Amino acid sequence: MSQFYVDPNIAKASTISTDVYTSKAIFEAAKEKIFASSWQFIGSREIVKFNGDVQPFTLLENYMNEPLMLTKDTAGEVHCLSNVCTHRGNLISYKQCSKATNLRCKYHGRLFELSGKFISMPEFKEVENFPCEADNLPVLPLFNWGNLLFTSLHKKDEAPIYLSEMMERLHWLPLDEFVYRGDLSKTFDIDASWALYCENYLEGFHIPFVHASLNSALSFGDYTTELYAKASLQLGVSKDAANCFDLPKTSIDYGTNVAAYYFWVYPNMMFNFYPWGLSVNIVSPVAVNKTKVEFLTFMWKEEKYDKGAGSDLDKVEMEDEEIVHSVQKGIVSRFYQHGRYSVTRETGTHHFHRLLAESLNH
Repeated sequence: MSQFYVDPNIAKASTISTDVYTSKAIFEAAKEKIFASSWQFIGSREIVKFNGDVQPFTLLENYMNEPLMLTKDTAGEVHCLSNVCTHRGNLISYKQCSKATNLRCKYHGRLFELSGKFISMPEFKEVENFPCEADNLPVLPLFNWGNLLFTSLHKKDEAPIYLSEMMERLHWLPLDEFVYRGDLSKTFDIDASWALYCENYLEGFHIPFVHASLNSALSFGDYTTELYAKASLQLGVSKDAANCFDLPKTSIDYGTNVAAYYFWVYPNMMFNFYPWGLSVNIVSPVAVNKTKVEFLTFMWKEEKYDKGAGSDLDKVEMEDEEIVHSVQKGIVSRFYQHGRYSVTRETGTHHFHRLLAESLNH
């Protein structure tokens, strides 16, 4: 049997090896085996709103540390490109800029189109077989849903494998109307493994024990989890009709008092939809027992903000952090190796562990 095995039968299964949370070798291996082939959220189309806009960014900073940039060319097409010059590896774009007509490396003047295509290079007339395809900037795949943008470093599967169920379930939501609010967005530093943080998110089992205010807003008996190929949904149903979505008849959930849609997308993204808008949580590994979590706020209906299941998010986060910190201390115990799953309440965590095992065993 491989090092990582989780029985597909949840009633028989034990949790994944604690090496996932404690091993530096596994932490490093996850860069290529898990994160490089997955799709990652990179922000809103508002980042490059106008033709000629260029926005450099680092994908999963402090872990993958991949320098990338978004550009919008003169035809209005958005591109996701490597931000590393194909000559000597210098960063091309150092900071956000607008009204650009091309990309020029400040080191030796190599010039590229905003699409990443090589244009020219000084003092290279004598170089043979030049230019070639390798002189263009690498172009990454780009997928957008409404205003939301996603990319993948080494695309293994198409984006819909990860996102289609969420998109179909919420087909009625006008995502183009959701506006990023930096003033309401926050970053939290967690003293625990990224995987522990994710698996805590993936079950509502702990809500009555950890989140008193959230538990008062949700009907625990109606809390359900749905599993997909590379994602899952926890449906938060309210105890009454207050602070719920006004669902159209075209919604599969029409007639249900939905207070929140909690979508998780493998391996590290959470899309929490509330009647007021969306909170995107990006879980970024930093070290074996260090994690950065970004809470990115996209406002839709501000008059509904901070009500119902979508209220007191900072308080809920602090409660989760306390538990996850405690678990990180516990899983290094010589007396703990594996636990078992609640068949009715921990299907999301079991699903996550199965996906982790599949990735790490390849």
